[in-house]
Amino acid sequence: MKNFYNTIDMDEWELDFEWLRVRHLIKERFRRDTLPDLNAVLFLIGIQELGLWQKAYTKEEKQDLMHIAVCRLMSNEGYYAFAGRDADGWPHWTPVRAMPKRDLREQELVLKTNVIRYFKELETEPSAAEEE
Repeated sequence: MKNFYNTIDMDEWELDFEWLRVRHLIKERFRRDTLPDLNAVLFLIGIQELGLWQKAYTKEEKQDLMHIAVCRLMSNEGYYAFAGRDADGWPHWTPVRAMPKRDLREQELVLKTNVIRYFKELETEPSAAEEE
C-alpha cells in the first residue's frame, strides 16, 4: 500500500488528518452529531455541483448526485471532462480516458484525496462578501 501513497502526493497520516478535517468541517457546518462517511460527502458534493437544493431527492437522484460528485472529483485526474448541463440544469460529464483497475481501498483513497483537494479549492475561493 505504501507505493500507492507515493502516487497521491500525501503520506498516509496526512491523508487521514485532512480527511478527518473535511469530515469535521461538514459535521459542524450541518450541525450533525456524527461524522459523515464517504457516501454522504459525495452526496453533498453532488448537490454543490448541481447548485440546486431541494428538501428530498429520489433514490435515483441521490445516485445521480453521487455520480456527479465522482465525475467532478475524477476530472482532477483527467478521467472526465465537463460536457455541460441538460435542460433541467443537471451537469453532465464525458469520460476522457479509462480509469486504471484499482482495488476498493485504492479507489477510496483516490476519492478521499480528491475530496480533500475539492474542499481546499472551495476554501481558497473568495466569498461573495469578500468580492464586494
